[in-house]
Formats: sequence, structure tokens, C-alpha cells
Amino acid sequence: LRQVSDLSDFSRGHWLRELLCRGEEPSHVQSSPDGQHLLLMQKSRPPTLPRVVAFQRHSIAGADLERTWQPPQPALVGLLFLHSPVVLGSWVLAVVWEHGRTEVWHFVVAVGWQLLQTLELCQGARARVVSVCSQGASLVWCEERPPLGAQSDMSKCAFRFCVCARALEVGEQGVRLGTVRIVLHNSPEYQVLASPQHIFLVPAAATGFATTSRFLLIWHPEKAKFTITAPSAGFIHSKVLRSSSESDFRKLLLGSVGLLSGFAPLDIHTSTVSSSGGLLLVSTKGSVSVVEPDGTQRHIFDLEGGPLAQGSPVRLKTFGSILTCVLAGVLYLVDQNSGRLIEKEVLSMKEVHFLESQAEEDNIQLLTQTGIYSFSFSKPEDSSRPEPCLVEMVFEEACRYYQRRSLSSSKLTVEKLKKGGTFQAPVVLAAILQHSLHQKQKPAQGLQDTYAKLLNTLSLELQSYMSLELLKTCVVCAPESEVESYCKELVEQEISRILQSDMDKDNLAYLNSVFASFPKAAWKATRSCLQLQQNGDGLLVARATPEVWKKVLCQPQLEEVGQNGMVPLFELICASFLRFKPKWLPSFVELTQQYVSNSWSYSSKEGPEGRVPLYKRALGVLARKNKHGETDDEMELELLLCSKRPKAVLQALHLLIRLKQWPRVVEVAEKFSKLSPLLNKEIFTTMLAELAQHRELDPYLDRLWPLCPAELTASDILAMVLQHLPRSQEDPVPFSNEGNQLTLGLLKPLLQRVVQCPSVHEEMYSDALQSTTFPPPTPPREH
Repeated sequence: LRQVSDLSDFSRGHWLRELLCRGEEPSHVQSSPDGQHLLLMQKSRPPTLPRVVAFQRHSIAGADLERTWQPPQPALVGLLFLHSPVVLGSWVLAVVWEHGRTEVWHFVVAVGWQLLQTLELCQGARARVVSVCSQGASLVWCEERPPLGAQSDMSKCAFRFCVCARALEVGEQGVRLGTVRIVLHNSPEYQVLASPQHIFLVPAAATGFATTSRFLLIWHPEKAKFTITAPSAGFIHSKVLRSSSESDFRKLLLGSVGLLSGFAPLDIHTSTVSSSGGLLLVSTKGSVSVVEPDGTQRHIFDLEGGPLAQGSPVRLKTFGSILTCVLAGVLYLVDQNSGRLIEKEVLSMKEVHFLESQAEEDNIQLLTQTGIYSFSFSKPEDSSRPEPCLVEMVFEEACRYYQRRSLSSSKLTVEKLKKGGTFQAPVVLAAILQHSLHQKQKPAQGLQDTYAKLLNTLSLELQSYMSLELLKTCVVCAPESEVESYCKELVEQEISRILQSDMDKDNLAYLNSVFASFPKAAWKATRSCLQLQQNGDGLLVARATPEVWKKVLCQPQLEEVGQNGMVPLFELICASFLRFKPKWLPSFVELTQQYVSNSWSYSSKEGPEGRVPLYKRALGVLARKNKHGETDDEMELELLLCSKRPKAVLQALHLLIRLKQWPRVVEVAEKFSKLSPLLNKEIFTTMLAELAQHRELDPYLDRLWPLCPAELTASDILAMVLQHLPRSQEDPVPFSNEGNQLTLGLLKPLLQRVVQCPSVHEEMYSDALQSTTFPPPTPPREH
């Protein structure tokens, strides 16, 4: 931390130093986009009037700017710098007052500050501006529109505010205001904060209604869309406002009030917009988080010192990916992406203000009572260099690994692992990470001989790790057009890495989030890891290793899934098949069954088939999809038939009968009757029952009779037919006029076939019946 200016290089520098040293800290400090001007808004106590003063560097001469106001005159609401299209890189200053009057100032070298024009921002004379911000060349503000007359209805008084937008055009002919655009009317009081593409609406401290203080609004001007988000729940709802009639606050919340009322109230101590376009929030507990423009919320860091008092100021500003925060004279530098504390510096002064830095992003400028200070930090030479937290992660993972395999009830901690000396694997790995990855030219320098030999063995794994970390950095820093290609590669590496490690609850939850966030990339990565492709005959083949198959078929305990919505990996892959390649799903289930039959014995409790059959797990995924769309009977049939299980085949046969697809009914009966005699008997019994009830199967009788099992007799067939004949309400008659009754003429070929063919019992005892000896010989035990 070094001093770059003692304020003497500013015009009236002694007065600037005097203002800062009075003990009355300025309520607002802002520097111009070029860093050459400094604006202070001073809310002094009587007899000194509140004022705003502009100071410029000595190298720029000209008239000064100073504006004061005396209560009950309208107070100053905002100081905004707007880009001027007249001269490239030039800007104007808009001074917005509470009653809507706006003064537009421009600084001319050697002349000084000049008032270009005074405009009226609001249309109504009784309107009062409570918050204002600028986005590009437009002004966005929240104004209060008091109701006419005495208003006793508190609900109407609470929703008396309106959010408006108006373009401010600076040209050679002067300054011109565009038409007023009503963004949101009949709303509570909001503080408006602008990012380059979005406007954040943060509820004021006292909105009057509890429900309105539980969520934030994000306005997307280009899409005319509002997003409702709550830090405690994330994204809730978004709506496109196609007309001005839809911009009513109560209509916007229609359908979400019941959901919003269950959320916790907002806990906001300080809010500001980061350089990346997110909304930074500091809670009264000292927790710093960011709300992205899409409504998602992410925790970054927790400040030290416990709960924050209402009056204690917290200064926030982002410089690139570095979040800087000053609280009670302590400067925090935090990596905004990972939440890691880079540096903590205790300052000698309590009150500081951030200034716009014209140098590199790693140069932070602070305004204090004694001058302007610069804080510089150097970036690491190698972006893939592992941070100290990586070594801690090694020991944390080792703790979980050894704890699961330990018979002791005592808790294993990182400290015990480091000091104990019993487990050497994490110590060795930590030593390799600390020494080897930091040194490119001499990777094994400073390591023991044993460690150096292990390093040679792990060199490929370490290279893969560094490339993965580098790829993650590329994803974060890449432009939007290249993010998809980087994400595809990153997802493939992450899924491949997890399939090579233990499939515990944490890894499974991580896989669920990957499949949910990047469904297409996860599908392609799965195909690559399992090496799924079609051969020359059009059949699906997979060349995955047995270890990968075990991870795919791993089914966690019931208490580990379902509570937080995560599903096993096999179900995730089945859902990807249904979404991107549904025709391959039955073949995939058949492949997995082939692997199971080769690896585990039938109905083994240890195998995946010991709990729930794979085809039933795939049918469960199909059922969840059918809840949100039309029922896919064809896919259900394919999954049932590909399993070749007797119950599944009979279930598919009944489904085909229900759908009245008679050609396929006969085809399935012919195909699967050959699997086993028991299944053959069940299928023939089902077909005979259908034949007794209607005449739809009459064209296929020549194909059904050969399916008759050899052990059935004519009396068995007639008994089954009589059992399934449809019951008539009238008395039976010998000759019915209805044409749907089964006749003996239809059954005659079947009965003749059964009578002519010898039964199984006759074949077994045929030798004994034809023998002349008495008693007959003992029949053979094996036939």
C-alpha cells in the first residue's frame, strides 16, 4: 500500500483535505470516468449548508463546480456520468434533484464547468425522485407519486411509487430528453442500481408490506422482461411485459404471491453492482453474496467481526475478478470466483473511499483523509498453479475415505491426519502438489527419492489435472460464443474423472448437477466414456471397461436418493437417451443386462438386478417423462420386451392386447414362446383366453395352434375356453345370432392336433405298455 497523492495536485487541495478531516465524512464520493475529477457530496450540519463540490487535477484549469441547497428545498438525489456521443470519449455530469430537476454539466478544458441545460425529469409536479441510476445514455429512476387528497387506505399508500426510464441525448444543439417510459407502476419503493445490461430493483428498508421485502426484481431493458428472484431461493419467475398495461406491479406478482410469502425477509445491509454485472449484497451478519442477472445467487465470503450495525459503512468495489471490501479499517481482497481470501490488510485510517482506477485491474486506489493510496498485487505466474486450499482438500478427502473404512467410532480430523503419521498417502500427495506443480523446469527438486519415483508414475495424472484446471479457467474467462465448446470439453473430463473414482453421495450429487446444467454436453460425454456406437449391422455396442460399467449400474441406498432430488447414474443416462437418442434406449438396457449376466449370478443380492431389475429402472425414468407429456406406449413395449423376462414379456403382451395391435400380439407370442416351456404355456393360455372372448384373432389361428404346449390335453383346452367365455345376461341358446361366439368348428384343428400328437405321459410309459413281461421294468430316470 503506497501513497500516490497527498491531494495537493487537486485544485483547492487544502479545502479538499479540510473537508475530509472535519470528521463529517462525505456521504458520496465519485470520480469521473477519466479519473481527473473528484466529486464530493457533503451533508453537513447547520449552520453549514449541504453541498456538492467538484475538484480537478492541477493540470486542468477552469471554473470550479459547487452547488448547495438549504432545507426544506429539494435535496440532491444522484450524481451521474453519462457518455456524450458528440466527442469520442467525452462525458457529461447529470445532477438530479429530488423534485425531478436535472442539471447537465460539461467540463471544457481551460474554461471549466459549464451548465449545458436544466431539464425536468418527472412529468407530474407532485412527483418526488427517491432513487436514480444511469445506463448508457438513459436515466432510470424510482419516483413517488402521492395520491390525490387524503388517502386513508394504507395498501394504496404503500404502492404509490413508479419506476421510469428516459433517454438523455446530448448533441450539438443541446440536451434533449426522450419520452418517459413507464417500467413499473403501482409499486413499493425501490432503490435502482444499474449494470451494463440490467437494472436491479432492491426494496427500500421500509416498504410497508412484508411480502414485498422478500424478493428482488431484475429488469432486462432489451428484452422488456422482469425476473423475480429471492436470495433465499434463487430464481423464481420471469415475465415479458409486452404492453404498458402489463407493467403493473401487482399483475407482475400474480401467481407468485403465495410462494413469495413463505420466503425469509431480505437481509441487506449494503448493495452495489460489480464490474461483471452482478449485484453484490452484504447481509447484517457480514455475509457477502452476488445475485447474477439470471436470478441465481452465489455466496462469496464472510466478513469477520460478527453482526454489522446499521450505521457502520461497508465499502465494496470489484476490480476485475477481485472483490475489495473495507469494513472498520480492514481491507479484504477476495477472489470473486472462488471466494478465497487473497489478502487482509489493516489500514491506519477508518474511513476510505474507492476511486476509479485508470491503471490495470490489479491497481486499487483508495481516497483517505491524508491522500490517495494505491494497492497493487501481482498475479501468479502460472494460472494452473494449485492454491494452498488444494492441499487442504487432499487431507479432507483422505479423512472421508479413511473414516468410511474405519471401525473406530472416533472422529478423524485433518489435524490428526497431518500429525499422526499412520496414513502416508495424503502426506505424500500433498508434498508432491506443494513442490512439484510449482516448478516447471525441475519438477522433482526438493522431494525425497521415494516421492520422486512416485511423481514419475503420477506425471500423466498431474498433467491431466493441470489441463483440467486450465480448462476451467478458460470457461470462466471465455467470451460467450466460445463457452459452449469449452463446457463440452470440461463436462467430458469431469464425467470421465468421476467414473474413475468412488461413486459416493457427493459425486452422485455433482453428476446430477452436471446433467441438469449441461444436458447435451453430458450426453456426448457419456457416449464417449462408454464408447457407444452402432456396428455394421446397426446394433448398439459398448466398449466400456468393467469398472466403468460397475459405476454406471451402481444403485445407492434408498435413503441416499430422493430426498434432495438426485437420481442414480443409470437413470441419468436413461433420461439422456430419452431426450437425445430414444431409439437407442432399449438396446442400451439390453447391453447392461448382458454385462450383468456375465458379471453377477442370476438374482444375486450384490448385483444391480438383486434389488430392482434394470428394465424397471428404465421404465421408472420413462414414467417420470410421461408425467410431463404424452404416454409413450411404444417405448414401454420395447423396454419390456428387451428384458426377455417372463413377467415383462407377459406385461408387454397384455399391453399389446389392450392396444388391439393383433399382428404384433401374434408376432410376440411366436417369438417368445421359444424361450421356455413355462412361458410358452402362459402365452398360449393368454391367447386362448382372448380367443374365447372375441373374433379378432381368427385370421391368425394357423399361427397360434403350433404354440400349444405338448402337455395340454383336449379336456384342458375345453376347460380353459369355458372358463373365459364371455358371460351373457340372457339364457344361453344352442344357436345364437351373434357372430362373436367361439364355435367348435374353430377349435376343431386344435383339438385334432392335440388328439393326434401323443402326450408327454404316453411317451414316458410307451415302452412299459408294449412290454410282454410282468411286471414292467422300472422306467428310466432320465428321458
